[in-house]
Amino acid sequence: MNMNWKDSALTLPGVGAALLPKLTCGLCWPAYAALASSLGFGFLTSAEYMLPITLAALAVALWALAFRARRRRGFGPFWLGVLAAAIVYAGGFHWPSDPVMYAGAGLLIAASVWNMWPARRRAPEACGACAPAEGTAR
Repeated sequence: MNMNWKDSALTLPGVGAALLPKLTCGLCWPAYAALASSLGFGFLTSAEYMLPITLAALAVALWALAFRARRRRGFGPFWLGVLAAAIVYAGGFHWPSDPVMYAGAGLLIAASVWNMWPARRRAPEACGACAPAEGTAR
């Protein structure tokens, strides 16, 4: 059986899927950091790259909150997300403060939960022709 690079590449999604559940394990993070560093991604943690990466991630989060906002909960979660993104930026880069940054991240999570929470379905209003006439019993 002769395997080429394409056959080997087909195993990568399976390996990635196997790693996904472990992302919540705090003990696994050093192993992931070591793996990323060995692959040459260690430069991403330097200060000059963190600002653009953070801004890009915040932009994606805000886009997700604004996408189809009229169909979901309106623009309330989006504006809360804008406030949260500003707090994350300020706490991370402008006035470095971990509690401020974590508070902004918590607000961003709250905006995301608010946005995904199912809206109540409104009962359709009866038109004049469908409403019972006054003085008649139902």
